[in-house]
Amino acid sequence: MNVLLLLVLCTLAMGCGATSPPQPAARPSSLLSLDCNSSYVLDIANDILQDINRDRKDGYVLGLNRVSDAREHRQEAGLGSLFYFTLDVLETGCHVLSRTSWKNCEVRIFHESVYGQCKAIFYINKEKRIFYLPAYNCTLRPVSQSAIIMTCPDCPSTSPYDLSNPRFMETATESLAKYNSESPSKQYSLVKITKTSSQWVFGPAYFVEYLIKESPCVKSEGSSCALESPGSVPVGICHGSLGEPQGNQGKIISVTCSFFNSQAPTPRGENATVNQRPANPSKTEELQQQNTAPTNSPTKAVPKGSVQYLPDWDKKREGSQEKDPIETFPVQLDLTTNPQGEPLDVSFLFQEPMEEKVVVLPFPSKEQRSAECPGPAQKGYPFILPS
Repeated sequence: MNVLLLLVLCTLAMGCGATSPPQPAARPSSLLSLDCNSSYVLDIANDILQDINRDRKDGYVLGLNRVSDAREHRQEAGLGSLFYFTLDVLETGCHVLSRTSWKNCEVRIFHESVYGQCKAIFYINKEKRIFYLPAYNCTLRPVSQSAIIMTCPDCPSTSPYDLSNPRFMETATESLAKYNSESPSKQYSLVKITKTSSQWVFGPAYFVEYLIKESPCVKSEGSSCALESPGSVPVGICHGSLGEPQGNQGKIISVTCSFFNSQAPTPRGENATVNQRPANPSKTEELQQQNTAPTNSPTKAVPKGSVQYLPDWDKKREGSQEKDPIETFPVQLDLTTNPQGEPLDVSFLFQEPMEEKVVVLPFPSKEQRSAECPGPAQKGYPFILPS
C-alpha cells in the first residue's frame, strides 16, 4: 500500500510541474462590411473627422461629403472593435486653428473647391467609453481648371498653393494695412498667405486669405514700434482683395478679418485623441465638451497622420503618357502588411493598469466593400468625387 501511495504522489507532482502545450494564436476574425449611410456609421465618421481636424495645425477644416467605405473588425470579448473607414471630404472655409466643428462650416463654392479622401483606423470600446484614432492619412487636390472653365468661365482663377505672383503679397500687405488703419488700437501683422485667386473685373483683381498675429504695438506708437512679436501665434484670418479698374488711377482695396475664439487647448487637450465618451455614439457630439481624456493617457497618445496636397488634375494629365489617364487618390494607410494582423498596444487607453492589445489588419481594398457603399454624397458633382 505504501508503494502504491508513493507512486500516486509522484505522478501528481509531475503533473503539477508540467506546462500546458502552447495554444495556436487565434486567427483574426473577418472584417464586417457596414452600411455607409447608416446613422451609426455616420456618427463614427463624424468623430473621425473631428479628431483629424483637431490634430492638424495647418490648412482648412475638412467636411464630410460621403462615406466611401466602412468596415468593422470585432476584437476579443471586452476589447471592442477597430473600424476601417474611407471618407470622401471637401475643404470648408474654416481654418483648423478656429477649432470649429466641420458641421458648422460651409464647404467652399465650386471654383474654390478642394476635395479628396481620408483613410482612418478608429478604435471604439463602448464598455470602457473609449474612442481613439490611432492613424489617418488624407490626400487632397483642387478642382481642375478645365472643369471650372467648362462650368463657370467667368469664375475667378484659383491658385491655392501658388504664391509666385507678387501681386498676391501686395494684396495681403495693403489690405492688412487698411485693416490696421481702421483698428482703434490693436495692430496685426501677416503670418502667411493661405489662399489666392485672381479675376478680370473691369481690370485685374486679386483675392487672398491670410493668417494674422497680434502685434505688440498699439496704434498710438506708430512707426516707433517694431512689429515683430516672437513666439506669438495666429489669432485670426483675413480675406483681402485688390482691384485696379481700367480708367481708374486708384486701387480698390477691401478687407474683412475674423478671429479665432481661443488658442487654448480644447477640452480633450491639445493634440489629444484619446477620449472617454458616452457609450451611445449618436450622443457623443452633444456631450463631447463635457468629457476629458483619461488621466493616465500619455501625451504620446496622438494619431499618426498627415494631409498631402496634389496639384490640379490638369497638370497631372499634361505630364502623363497615357491618352486618358484615370484620376486616382494615392491614400495609403497600412499599419501592417501581415494578412494575419499584428498586435497594437492600447493599454494606455484604460484607467486600470493592464496590458491590452488589439489586432490591426492591413487596410481593406475598396473592391471588397459592401453594396451599401459608397453612401450618397452631400455634393454630387462628379469632378469632386474621388474615383
